[in-house]
Amino acid sequence: MKRSTPTLDRRKAVAEILRQRGDALVLTGLGSTCWDAAAAGDHPLTFYLWGAMGGAAMMGLGLALAQPARRVLVITGDGEMLMGLGALATIGVQQPANLAVIVIDNEHYGETGMQRTHTREGVDLAGMARAAGFRAAGTVYSSTQLKTWVPRFYRAKGPVFATVKVTTAYAPMVLPLRDGTAIKHRFREALLGPKAFE
Repeated sequence: MKRSTPTLDRRKAVAEILRQRGDALVLTGLGSTCWDAAAAGDHPLTFYLWGAMGGAAMMGLGLALAQPARRVLVITGDGEMLMGLGALATIGVQQPANLAVIVIDNEHYGETGMQRTHTREGVDLAGMARAAGFRAAGTVYSSTQLKTWVPRFYRAKGPVFATVKVTTAYAPMVLPLRDGTAIKHRFREALLGPKAFE
């Protein structure tokens, strides 16, 4: 099977995705997507998922169901998504119209030593999402393709899924807030206001 070669820089791709976020709720997977989102600009409506590998899409689903009037973006990596593939089926059944799942796919496990993931061997995450019932699903290889997908992340009726293929080029670590309780409280107050704690 002939495959396209990724050319996108992960840091620039995430910045491009988040440039139009407005008041969207963003949940990142662990590792590089945390750093990429922080590098694009820390935001109180970004929930950095430092751990819980495999749980990002399910947490995004819960948030989308709890806040149906708000757009929810999950930005995670290929290794994390591969660990939580069952989430695609559950999201497909639930059909949240306000949810977009974006996989930043460098085809490697960046957290454990850059071992190749299954996407490097041809596993098609967008195909799996499509088969699970996502309304739109595709694979992005170029900046031109990314520009056409960004509006879908925010406005298309979901669930929406995209695999964004990026290179393995190194990007400096930009560490956001690491305290899970503080992240939760900050996000909750930004979303619900000070009365959230009464």
